[in-house]
Amino acid sequence: MKMNSIKMKNELEKRLTNSNRIFIFDKKKDELRIENKLTNKGITISLPGIIARWEQQKEKAIDEVVYYVEEGLQAMEGDIQLSGSEKNIFPVIRSTSFPTESEEGIAFLMDKHTAETRIYYALDLGKTYRLIDAKVMEKEGWIPERIRETALFNVRSLPTDVKIDTVAGNIFYFLNKNDGYDASRILNEAFLKRMVKQIEGTMAVAVPHQDVLIIADIRNETGFDILAEMTMSFFASGRVPITALSFLYENGEFEPIFILGKNRNK
Repeated sequence: MKMNSIKMKNELEKRLTNSNRIFIFDKKKDELRIENKLTNKGITISLPGIIARWEQQKEKAIDEVVYYVEEGLQAMEGDIQLSGSEKNIFPVIRSTSFPTESEEGIAFLMDKHTAETRIYYALDLGKTYRLIDAKVMEKEGWIPERIRETALFNVRSLPTDVKIDTVAGNIFYFLNKNDGYDASRILNEAFLKRMVKQIEGTMAVAVPHQDVLIIADIRNETGFDILAEMTMSFFASGRVPITALSFLYENGEFEPIFILGKNRNK
């Protein structure tokens, strides 16, 4: 079966139907919004990314999206508390096109990261999480610096063991725990410094979506092409895409790499 946006929209609506929900399809943007009628809070999902994953994973891709939406909508219904939940506060990496405020127009706490990415802060709720905004901070009496310090401390406590693959003489390290914070580990400076010591060529880093961090030891020009293709593939299949660009990492700084793809078979 060939899947298109209309078929995917219909399938998701069938799976997510609830008497308290409405569906809003933006044909121009190819997006489907699932919204709670009572609160007007909801989740907007991009259909092309889900279709790309469906082509690889079939029903599993739809199952994951349905699970993500159900948990996300449920999390929006209640209040969150930071005090007493300090161990569950984490930073999350998002693209610069990601919304800067909540559905109610309340600004999220966020910081600059690179030209392509921003840092947001979230309270982990177990199966999902909520981004921290100005309203939550005011209610809890927390200042931004306290949240930043807590989140960065917690991300350093996450495991950083990697899988290794060698392609055309270049070494690629993959961190893929699927805990929602794989990309966030790019903020673990101690981890990156340990990786620097292992790199013999040029170190590059990529966060194509939230559930993967790629570190590359580029030892020849072909390595840059491989990294570009790899990053684009992950970006297209990720549930929460971040950026298809990679970054050179040097002296604690990230510099975007713009790679003109080549056909290595020629």
